[in-house]
Amino acid sequence: QVRLVESGGGLVQAGESLRLSCAASGSIFSPNSMGWYRQAPGKQRELVATITTTGSTNYADSVKGRFAISRDNAKNTVLLQMSSLKPEDTGVYYCRLTFYGRLYWGQGTQVTVSS
Repeated sequence: QVRLVESGGGLVQAGESLRLSCAASGSIFSPNSMGWYRQAPGKQRELVATITTTGSTNYADSVKGRFAISRDNAKNTVLLQMSSLKPEDTGVYYCRLTFYGRLYWGQGTQVTVSS
């Protein structure tokens, strides 16, 4: 059984920073990809950033240059450092882990950016 637990969400003002973390536990195999997706009210869930066990990253165009994803393979954790936050970054942020065709999601953490 794989479990993902996110933390670090909250309410911030535009221009401020926030860091999200996700810890994965259970039977996790490598190689794998961990990442963050978000869902704003009334919108579909969308990619924010992903990172593989080898450190290859992928970012949504809307967050490039503002967000940075990193991971600790030994601890199965992934971090998302968010800077210069905008109101349009508001949403529920979900941690995702995928390997060998399996897909796991965390419960989500709310990020609200006020203008």
